[in-house]
Amino acid sequence: MTSKIDGASAPRPAPAPAAAPTPAAIERSGTPRAQAIAQTQAPSSDNVRLTGEAEALRVVQKQTKAGPPPMDMAKIEALRAALAAGTYRIDPQEIAQRLDALERQLSV
Repeated sequence: MTSKIDGASAPRPAPAPAAAPTPAAIERSGTPRAQAIAQTQAPSSDNVRLTGEAEALRVVQKQTKAGPPPMDMAKIEALRAALAAGTYRIDPQEIAQRLDALERQLSV
């Protein structure tokens, strides 16, 4: 069968919309109307396996919820004293190496 598409043919009537189920029909379906949808669905047998990165993030999240890590006040005071005395040595090469290592970890 072939059909010529020229736009001059009579338009087809739109299908009648489906009637919404009545409350009585819903109650007859076997589940009370007030019951939650989640309760009527069968339990899922889906499984989720986390990657190593996701597992590490979960550990970090638990640690941050527990509060900030304890501060080593002795080390903080030693750094303050070294800064005040002008003896704190900044090693730009070490800073660059650590930034490079961090960049490599983040781009994996």
